[in-house]
This record gives sequence, C-alpha cells and structure tokens, in this order.
Amino acid sequence: MIDVLVVDDDYRVAEINAKYVGKVPGFRVSARAHSAAQALTTVQRGGIDLVLLDHYLPDRTGLELVHRLRDQGIGTDVIMITAAGDVATVQQAMRLGALHYLVKPFTFVALRSRLDSYAALRRTVDRVGGRGVTGQEQVDRIFGALRTTPTPASPGLPSGHSEPTSELVCRVLHRADRPLSAHEVAARTGLSRSTAQRYLRHLEQAGRLRLSLKYGDTGRPEHRYAWVAP
Repeated sequence: MIDVLVVDDDYRVAEINAKYVGKVPGFRVSARAHSAAQALTTVQRGGIDLVLLDHYLPDRTGLELVHRLRDQGIGTDVIMITAAGDVATVQQAMRLGALHYLVKPFTFVALRSRLDSYAALRRTVDRVGGRGVTGQEQVDRIFGALRTTPTPASPGLPSGHSEPTSELVCRVLHRADRPLSAHEVAARTGLSRSTAQRYLRHLEQAGRLRLSLKYGDTGRPEHRYAWVAP
C-alpha cells in the first residue's frame, strides 16, 4: 500500500480528497494535515510515501514546505493539488520536484490518473532498481511512467461532452464570487454561449451546480448558476 498524507487548510476539502484517495486501489490515507507545520511533523515521523499538497496554507506556502523538506534531506514524493494556477508557482513546483500538479477544482478521474501514474512510477523504479541497471532504456522507462494519458470522458457525460471542458466550466464557477449566467461563463471560458449552456444544463442536472433565476423588469428570467461543493 502507498501511504498518503493529505494536506489542505480546508477541513472539508481535505476530507473530500481523502475519500477520493481511498477509492483508488493500492492507496490509503495515513494522515491529514491542515497547516505546513502539521504536515512537516507528520512527514518527519516517517511512514509517508506521498503528500497531496495544497499551496495556500495558513502558516507558509506548500512550496515553502517542500523546500524545507528538501533542505532536511527528506525526499518524500509530492503531488500539488491547489487553486494556484499561475506559471511561476507551477515552475517552482517543477524545480522542487513535484511529480504532478493538479489545479482545483478537479474530478476524481483526474486525480486517479495522477495516482495511477505515480503507482506505475514506483513499480518501474522497483523493477529497474532491482537489476541495478541505469541504461538509457531504463531511464526512459522511469520518466515515461509519469506520463498521464488524456482523461477519458466520464461515463456520466452525455455524448458530445468532454471531461476537460466540463472541468473548465466547473473551475470558472468554483472561482466565481457570485452566480454566473451562461453568457458570463462563455466569456470566461472562451466557449460559445450554446456550448456553455449545454454543459451548465448537464452539470446542474448532475447536482454539481445550483440554478437560480434572476427576474428583470421585462422578458424571461435569466438563468444563473453557482458551484455546489461535492
């Protein structure tokens, strides 16, 4: 079993992520932490193979925590799971050795693909390391194990819908500070209004969005959508 530490300052999000991990064969959540200090103490005690790490923590950033771990010679593997999507943070995560970077909000399918590739990496390293061979073919095999295949469409998506587009719409609604109309979602995602409407309708029917009506002085009410936490 691969022992996982879930780190997120939001207790509810940490619980959701832990439940996701528990659904992936070969993985188990050994601990949860809600600050960098808690996470550091947990990793220092040992027994953690992988850290699912948020960047925005109350006492220091997730990447500052990774830097501290590396300074102490702790090479525990890290997958970033965060709302921080700026290029500078992503680059820094790569330089500190993060194996994957998953931007919130995400689906279970997206997380599972990263965990599956991580498990494949560990199996590959074990096989290659057992032979004591470090030729180019073996090195390529190790690096190739981390590649993830494009996320397939979820079985729950209607024909003509894609998981990446669904995630994009969810991300926009998740970050919005108020309910958005189909027109506003289209503007923020770059999708056409009709495409945005199709995805919004499906996501609302699936219970991932909440629909409300805004009535004006005349005409039909405007449909507005808000993110619903899983």
